Amino acid sequence: MAPLVLISSVFGLAFATRASVSVPLVKRTVSAEDAERTRKKAYFGTVKVGTPPQEFSVVFDTGSGNLIVPGTDCQSEACDKHRRFDAEASHTSKVINCDGSDVSHGSAPDRVAITFGTGRVSGHCFSDQVCVSGACSTANFISSLDESFVPFGSFTFDGILGLARDSMAQSDEFSVMNRLHGADVLMQPVFSVFLSESNDESSEITFGEVKHEHMASDLTWVPVNGEAGYWEVQIEDIYFNDKPMALCQGCRVAVDTGTSELAGPSETISKLKDMLDVRPDCSNKDSLPNLGFSVKDENGDTKVLSMAPQDYTDSQAGPGSCAVTLMNLDVPPPKGPLFVFGIPFLQKFYTVYDHQKSRVGFALAKHASDATGLTTLKHTMEDDERRSNGYGETDATVLAQVPDSMKQSAAATASPVSFLSKRPIQQA
Repeated sequence: MAPLVLISSVFGLAFATRASVSVPLVKRTVSAEDAERTRKKAYFGTVKVGTPPQEFSVVFDTGSGNLIVPGTDCQSEACDKHRRFDAEASHTSKVINCDGSDVSHGSAPDRVAITFGTGRVSGHCFSDQVCVSGACSTANFISSLDESFVPFGSFTFDGILGLARDSMAQSDEFSVMNRLHGADVLMQPVFSVFLSESNDESSEITFGEVKHEHMASDLTWVPVNGEAGYWEVQIEDIYFNDKPMALCQGCRVAVDTGTSELAGPSETISKLKDMLDVRPDCSNKDSLPNLGFSVKDENGDTKVLSMAPQDYTDSQAGPGSCAVTLMNLDVPPPKGPLFVFGIPFLQKFYTVYDHQKSRVGFALAKHASDATGLTTLKHTMEDDERRSNGYGETDATVLAQVPDSMKQSAAATASPVSFLSKRPIQQA
C-alpha cells in the first residue's frame, strides 16, 4: 500500500489519501539478572515529531496510552543516553497543560507523572505534528523532564508510543491512534502487529490494514472487556493439550506488546509451573504439553490459543539452563487480577487491534516453522472444512505467553520492558 499522500488543489485545500503504513520493528534481547536467567525481548521502531521532523526510536506499547519522549530540559541520567525532543526547533510545537488546555498568559505549564510497571516518568505536555511512517496528525504528547534510571536508563530506544485504548491516555488528544483515526488518514481504524523471533524475517506494526500475508489462519475476533483501558479479553480456562485444567476460569488477560513474558497472578503462575514441571535443563521438553488459553469469539464459540513447549520455554538463557517464560504479576483490583499476553504470545500470533469496534483479532502468525493452528471446541462444519484445508488439527491447542506490562511494583524479576501503566497523575 502506498504511503499517505497529501495533494493540494487549485483552491489551496489539502486532501489526505487514506492509506496503510507499516513501521519495521527491531528486536533487542537483554539477559535478565533473575534466578532463571531469562532473556527479555523488546521490539521498537521509529516515530517523527515536530516540523521539521525529529526522529525517535520507540516501543509501540499496547499496555500504555501516551506518546512519551525525552525532552532537552530533562537532566536525568536516563535521558542523557537518548535523543531528546527540542521544542524550540519545531515551528509547529505548542506547550500545553496536561489536560489539553492552553497555558494562561504569565503562568507556567503544569506537569504530569506516570507510573509504569517498573519505573516512573514526569514531564510537560506539548501539541505538535506526529508522524508514524507516512501517516501524520497533530497530537498531544509528553516530553519528559525526569525519568527513573530503572528501567529507562538501560533501554536502547528513546521513548514509548502508547497504543492502549483511548481511556488509558491522558485524553483522547494524547492517543496517537485516536488522532490518526480522527484525521481520516487510515484505510481502516485498526493497527496490527507481526513479531518474528528470526532475524531472517522482518517484524512490523501496520496502521490502517490487516495484512493477510502474515496470517496462517483466519482471524478470531474477541471482544474487549474491562474499563481499565487495556486491550483486555476474558480467558475461559487454561488447557494442557486438549484438556481443560480448571486453573483460570473467567480470568482476564491484557494483550501487551510492551511485556517480554507471559505473566499472571502469583498463585496461578506457581501452580502452572508446578504442573508443567519443566526440568532445569529442558531435558523433558519433548514430553511437555501444549499450553492453551480458551477464549470466546464474537459468535460465542470457544477457541483455544495454544503454544508449543518451545514457545513457552527458553533454552538459550545460558549453558545447561532452561527458563519458563512465565512470571508473577499481581495487579490489585479493580484493574486486576490479570494475565498478560506478551512477546512470546505475539510471536506465535498475529494480532489486530480494532480501535472502532473495541475488539482484538488473533490469527496464527505465518512463520516457516509454525505447525500448530487455531482450534474450535464448539465444532462446526466450517471448522471441519478449515481443518481439511490445513488450518489446524482437532487436538491442537493454541498457546499464548503473557506479558508483564501491567506490573505495579519494580520487583527484581520484572521484565526490563514492562510498560503497563497506571493512569497519569496531573501535577501543578
